Amino acid sequence: MIWHPVERLGPRLARSNLPAVILVLALAGAVLALLQYFGLRSELLENANAQARIVALNSTAALMFDDRAVAQETLDAFSASAAVHSARLEDAAGRVLATYTSPAADAHTIGDICELHCVRVTAPIEYGDERLGAVVLHVSLERVYRRLLGFGGAFLLAALVALGLSLPLLARMRARIRSAEARLEYLAHHDAVTGQRNRNAFNAALQAVHSSGTQESYALLQLDMDRFKEINDTLGHFGGDELLRQVGTRLHAAIRASDTLFRLGGDEFAVLMRPVVSPTSAGAVAERILTQLAAPFHLQGQEFHVTASLGISVYPQDSADFHDLPGNADAAMYEAKRHGRNRVAFFDPRLREAMAERLRLQSDLRRALEHDELSLHYQAQVDTRTGALTGIEALLRWAHPTLGPISPATFVPVAEESGLIVPIGRWVIDEACRQFAAWRQAGFDGVCMAVNVSVRQTRDEQLPAVIDAALATHGMAAHCLELEITESVLMEQTDLAIALLARLRARGLRLAIDDFGTGYSSMAYLQRLPIDTLKIDMAFVREIPGDGEAITTAILAMAHQLGLCVVAEGVETEAQHDFLREAGCNQIQGYRIARPLPPEAFLQRWDPRVETSRAPP
Repeated sequence: MIWHPVERLGPRLARSNLPAVILVLALAGAVLALLQYFGLRSELLENANAQARIVALNSTAALMFDDRAVAQETLDAFSASAAVHSARLEDAAGRVLATYTSPAADAHTIGDICELHCVRVTAPIEYGDERLGAVVLHVSLERVYRRLLGFGGAFLLAALVALGLSLPLLARMRARIRSAEARLEYLAHHDAVTGQRNRNAFNAALQAVHSSGTQESYALLQLDMDRFKEINDTLGHFGGDELLRQVGTRLHAAIRASDTLFRLGGDEFAVLMRPVVSPTSAGAVAERILTQLAAPFHLQGQEFHVTASLGISVYPQDSADFHDLPGNADAAMYEAKRHGRNRVAFFDPRLREAMAERLRLQSDLRRALEHDELSLHYQAQVDTRTGALTGIEALLRWAHPTLGPISPATFVPVAEESGLIVPIGRWVIDEACRQFAAWRQAGFDGVCMAVNVSVRQTRDEQLPAVIDAALATHGMAAHCLELEITESVLMEQTDLAIALLARLRARGLRLAIDDFGTGYSSMAYLQRLPIDTLKIDMAFVREIPGDGEAITTAILAMAHQLGLCVVAEGVETEAQHDFLREAGCNQIQGYRIARPLPPEAFLQRWDPRVETSRAPP
């Protein structure tokens, strides 16, 4: 496993928590100390000013009569105040009458200049409006500093206690950060459902290999589960997730120790293989994967069989650019799907060309839908005995503006893969109903219009509403519209198919199984389906006379026992017509009767107002 490491900010942030806490405590302590200092200093100054004013009041007479003894006696009262380190009385001319110096005074608190150790307080001595002198005090800040020191010690002790209590919390927080970061990194590179590495890890692994410039042989295997959506719809998302988990476990057991498994999303997985001696060694891993998936899966008390389509591309054999590997493997995987699924396909350069052609065709098909390049041709279904028109099948056609007519066998699979078949199918239903309503005005009675419904359309929740809207818009009765669904679609999703058919049949629509005989339906299964018609696949009709007679006879017997109408497709010869008539087939369709025709030609050929509008007897 190779990818670029994710930058880890969490641990660095966690490691910086302790210094950050200490710094915050220090700043908080400094702010509180300043506030405490200014508060204590203000209190000290307030007391000193009060004392100075009292002394000033008591010294008025001493200054007026120049009584130095009284003045000295007044100042000596400061001996009771430890904060006052020196004081003096001076007259208005600045002449000093008396001084006081505390025994605890030092050079910093004696004199007119106070530094950080004291403050100077002055109170005037007045008599009436006349200023006689002043009292000057030098007050020591030693008490303030002692109290600050005590406050600092208490704060430091409290901070140490708080820090000691917070250390376990910090440790737990760091552990949680490391755990959360590890979880986030795991989720960033692993799939939450299967526990396997995800697309982010896949992209990082490819980028790491590309950046290394290695010429070592690698192989990329991409795997897509066949018809996973049907199982997911049957079991629900919880059942689908459990299936994905079991698939991931089996895939991991099938690959080599040096290989890396990824879940790319949905039902798609990838395996990056190294070293790869030859494509054969990659193929051997793929075959082991198919073998692992062949065993039944047990989910919600039911047993399911799951297959997968695998595509393999080898580097540098298939491309010198490592970034081409995913696209090549994806193209090979879809080639495996096109050839029947449950198989392995290796990349071939021609696949890239075919993929580009399909993309061009898809783009052109989208434009064709928007620019009305699509049309419907109509093929008759007639009574086997009388040749009377009994039904009409609408068949999709595309006249490309530059390539000319394109076969439905070419563009319909592209429409299926791209999802365009859903809007195209809706257009077909509406156009067929519109045309049928117009023909009803021309006298077409006792016939119904048959429209093919694709695999994608059977999953379209809006299909019943689309049909209702088309019938209402064109004033067409529900029993005049027949929906043809291939037998293989019904066999792949039995329960969903029965539910869908029941919803459609409840609207009064006619239902037919198309290409019958290729899906190996049983009579018990047919009895569960609310259908009106079986259409025998042309592969069996083509073998008449010959091997096709026996199976056709069996189908007719089974269908008639169930009360179903039978239509044989692809009737091209008189011998086939004769056999089907004698065997009791109800209706036939094919070139023996008429080719698919555009609307105008169809009306001209089957106009009910013309006596010759019947098939050959």
